[in-house]
Amino acid sequence: MCGIAGFLTQHYDELNNQHLLAMGDAISHRGPDAHGEYLNDFVGLCHRRLSILDLSDAGNQPMYSPSKDLIIVFNGEIYNFLELKADLIAQGVSFSSGTDTEVILHLYEREGSACLAKLNGMFAFAIWDKRDNSLFIARDRIGKKPLYYLQHEGRFAFASEIKALLTLPNIPKDIRKDAVYDFFAYQYIPDPKSIFTHIHKLPPGHFMRLNAGKVHIEKYWHLSFANTSSASEDSLKNTLKKIAAQCTKRRMISDVPLGAFLSGGVDSSGVVAMMSEASSSAVKTCTIAFDDKKYNEAQFAKAVAEQYKTEHHEFLVHQNVSDTLEHIVSFFDEPFADPSLVPTFFVSELARKEVTVAIAGDGGDEVFAGYEKYTLDDIENRLREKFPAWVRKHIFPPLANLFAQSDAKVCRRAKSLLTSLSVSPEMGFYITNSQIEDRQWDALALDSFKQELGAYHPSEHTLNAYRDADGPDHLSKILYTDMKTYLPGGILVKVDRMSMANSLEVRAPILDKDILEFAATVPSHLKYKDGEKKYLLKEAFKDFLPDDILYRKKMGFSVPLAQWLRHEIKSIAERYLMHSPRGLPDFFNMEVVGKYWQEHQTGKADHSSLLWSMLMFEMWWQRYVDDA
Repeated sequence: MCGIAGFLTQHYDELNNQHLLAMGDAISHRGPDAHGEYLNDFVGLCHRRLSILDLSDAGNQPMYSPSKDLIIVFNGEIYNFLELKADLIAQGVSFSSGTDTEVILHLYEREGSACLAKLNGMFAFAIWDKRDNSLFIARDRIGKKPLYYLQHEGRFAFASEIKALLTLPNIPKDIRKDAVYDFFAYQYIPDPKSIFTHIHKLPPGHFMRLNAGKVHIEKYWHLSFANTSSASEDSLKNTLKKIAAQCTKRRMISDVPLGAFLSGGVDSSGVVAMMSEASSSAVKTCTIAFDDKKYNEAQFAKAVAEQYKTEHHEFLVHQNVSDTLEHIVSFFDEPFADPSLVPTFFVSELARKEVTVAIAGDGGDEVFAGYEKYTLDDIENRLREKFPAWVRKHIFPPLANLFAQSDAKVCRRAKSLLTSLSVSPEMGFYITNSQIEDRQWDALALDSFKQELGAYHPSEHTLNAYRDADGPDHLSKILYTDMKTYLPGGILVKVDRMSMANSLEVRAPILDKDILEFAATVPSHLKYKDGEKKYLLKEAFKDFLPDDILYRKKMGFSVPLAQWLRHEIKSIAERYLMHSPRGLPDFFNMEVVGKYWQEHQTGKADHSSLLWSMLMFEMWWQRYVDDA
């Protein structure tokens, strides 16, 4: 895994190699093993290397094609590069390294953007093509690897992280106001936006080409749910088991120590089981434990570790949170508030002491319907069918308003359910998953801020993804929606930033394109069956895992957030939330924020999710806006 960055020299005449070095230094945590720069009259490219394959200098970047016409900087791993390399050798191509980077160069030289269809992996790369003075940039299908770009007044630059872009001179830092609203609705900012008006994300499954001052962006991959398989359950189970084993084995190719994250849940346990089956030595496993038993899965992870005789390592998260929170959050260049970023950092830090590559179970919930929200959505859909549309439209909203008078948990859930039932299924999905209610937003946001936003509402990201879905039923459409929004915007950002903060590469077999494309053909009733979430995936793992791992209640990678805000991180949170002159006060009524803080501290209400989002926003603001 690595970090990449660069710029076009047009309108950047003052830039030189020192600017490339500064961009690389800003993301040196992504690649501490080597650095390289390339600069000509048209383009500057830089690379920070985390050595995984071919540890010799032959793997350093920027890398040149034999003709010197192509220069690449690449972040990621191509898991089928050995097969692709064999095909190229059969065509007479010679190689000077054992890297997947060189495979990409040769493929692009022959096939241009069509080479992307052959690449199976996680990647973001840029290729400067001297043949026509064009810059080609691509990002992997599901968004495992990040790619940000700046476009402003004819200037163009790109990087793995925003912090590298901010090292360039005269970078505008105008805050995108609708992105602020997005953040508080989702706890992340959906692509292609970033928090800055002139900085954008290249969406997953897209490439861009810059030539003669023109920018062309194109989608090269679409996950279709339209072709539902008619195969038997046994056949689909066996196919999934075979593909999952293959995808896991692919990710075990490494010239450095390799291990696994083990939470004790279905996905990570299944991955560890398949790794153990494919390995001739004990797999190194790492897990995080909490004092609070409600959030602690360590005993389940230990059981799997004992079953497969892994070399197991465990870390207890307690006082470490207050000591390191500001450091951890500093790795996010824009507001990000998934609380599990904290344990993800610690498990990455623990793993890095033992290995350079960790294999994880990410993606199982989004691909095979593992979240509790899918159960709630199924209940909602059955209720939607029982009540006539006129009842849901005219009777439910006033009932919801009655429940809105109370902050009791059961009342909030009733209000959310009734509100969801009164609107379309896709809008209902947004409401039940949004992190802030419209009434809370109306109470918190300053009138001047709301006027700037106009009619904008963050639900458009959910609604657009849902309406793009081509699946035959509601579950397939919301799975597609999560894979287009929550997975790349939330889960994968968290894992990338927290693992890269520790110079650790994380690989996710369940997000292999072969599994994604297979899963899209699996009928919804085999993903969620008779109330059982991830049904087919659990069936595929039955030969590897005991029932008390497969069928116990899902805990998720959660943290005791309400307790943290009242105890462990109370002083830090109070300082940022109650005593900051800029940031939150630019957008929100701080009297209302103070009211929520006091209600939370006294136990009158649980505002932990909203207060945490505000804390993350203010911590980001002070580092990336005020400090700059």
